[in-house]
Amino acid sequence: MRGKIYKQAKQKAPKESVDVTAAVTFVKEQARKSFDETIELHVRLGVSAEKSDQMVRGSIQLPSGTPKQKKIAVITDDAAKQKAVKAAGANIVGGQELIDKIIKEGALEVDSIVTTPDMMPKLAKAARILGPKGLMPNPKNGTVTPDIEEAVKALAGGRISYKMDSLGNIHEVIGKASWDAEKTAVNATALINAIRANRPATSKGEFMRSITICSTMGPAVRVRQ
Repeated sequence: MRGKIYKQAKQKAPKESVDVTAAVTFVKEQARKSFDETIELHVRLGVSAEKSDQMVRGSIQLPSGTPKQKKIAVITDDAAKQKAVKAAGANIVGGQELIDKIIKEGALEVDSIVTTPDMMPKLAKAARILGPKGLMPNPKNGTVTPDIEEAVKALAGGRISYKMDSLGNIHEVIGKASWDAEKTAVNATALINAIRANRPATSKGEFMRSITICSTMGPAVRVRQ
């Protein structure tokens, strides 16, 4: 059951799709004042989610940064690199002992894990734990790299990895209600363009079926494509 405030905002929402800036502006104006609501982008894709060759995933550096402070773990046995990534902003740093901890405890409370290529064979033992949580490092999103210091800086500076869910939808945080509308709109546009450019070659028909922007507690506004 939706509350009175939500219903009032829903009645004011544009009935037709609008451009990104107009959508963000409306969502920002209707956000609750009692706390700083998160603003999200939701994309419904016209792909066959059960087909592996139509999986849509990638990474992008959000131009305006991300409102969520990421907790980053780095796995490397190189002492010099461990020191460098700590200075770059990594929250948890370790080598084989960190892999052992993941396997033993079955989890690691972080948003991203970065590692060097030489550690991947060792980390493979934890793939069944990290994979379902979306935490397994992957060269495609820049989390497996010799230059782990730069990877950590990029993640701390606003790089995100996006991946469609089992229903073919992508959901990502793009800003906060307290931000200037243009700051959030720039993030939204960059993410939409990145997803569009990542269309699988085997995808037929309409790729982006719908794009909406909403706040944590507010109604969604459709974005014109």
